Amino acid sequence: MADLPVVLLPLGADDDALDACLAALDAGTPAGTRVWLADDARAGPRGLAIVERWLAGTRLRADYSRRQRGIGEVAHLDEALAACGDADVLVLAPDAIPAPGWAAALVACFARDASIATATPWCNAGESAAWPRIGEINPVPDDLAGLARACETLPPLHAELPAAVGHAVLLRGSARRRAGGLDASSYASWYAALIDLSLRLAGLGWRNALCETAFVARGGGEGGPAEGDMEALAARWPDWHARLAGFLMRDPLDDARRRLADALAGLEGGSPQRDLFPESPAEDTGASATRQPSGDGGAPA
Repeated sequence: MADLPVVLLPLGADDDALDACLAALDAGTPAGTRVWLADDARAGPRGLAIVERWLAGTRLRADYSRRQRGIGEVAHLDEALAACGDADVLVLAPDAIPAPGWAAALVACFARDASIATATPWCNAGESAAWPRIGEINPVPDDLAGLARACETLPPLHAELPAAVGHAVLLRGSARRRAGGLDASSYASWYAALIDLSLRLAGLGWRNALCETAFVARGGGEGGPAEGDMEALAARWPDWHARLAGFLMRDPLDDARRRLADALAGLEGGSPQRDLFPESPAEDTGASATRQPSGDGGAPA
């Protein structure tokens, strides 16, 4: 398998979420994958200890950087993405719980369609990409490995999403650079900045797609906007809220979500989520680099 893109994980202040994210990342990602833990001076003493322990034992090729003073979520992410140049980047939320095979599935999504600029996997709390119910915060699935196997059986149709969703997204570097990167001057949250970037990419002719063959859970619920972000989105994109609401009401991914539920039900042990879908009327899924926490850092080598 060709080298996977770098995984960019901006650290948050929730130590338990960080611990769970790193454990799942290590277990579900091929050895030797490059990982950049980017800390905007948010991790506390326990978080730093978790990072040090993980760096010492991970199979991944990991680097850690920490700013002396925080510059804000969007500015920090934009700085990190800019350091990656035109390279594609897998961005994970700090409370994400990747299922096995997640990274390779997202990369395969890009390989199938060169017009895709953002690829978003299923998530239990993924708004437009949520499973088993759209637009809801569902519990973290009990068997992520089984769910990943079920996702692998789905046809890779790569349906259009209104925008990428922040639990996990593969960003095409060349498209991101052409669109101008993240707008840190207008938005304070990754949630809003990613929507804005997605809409600018769509305006340039790129696609924001669902990667049906990958799943990344989220333990802390959906991300959300910072104060003033929704007003800024509405000013720049007046039809955004209506577009998202229309997508959630039409639910064009209903068939795909049902296929995933059926695939999971077909695996040994069945699916505890299958009963969430009522039947429709008849007519009607390396080597470890152990760098210790230090000062401001650039992109991993």
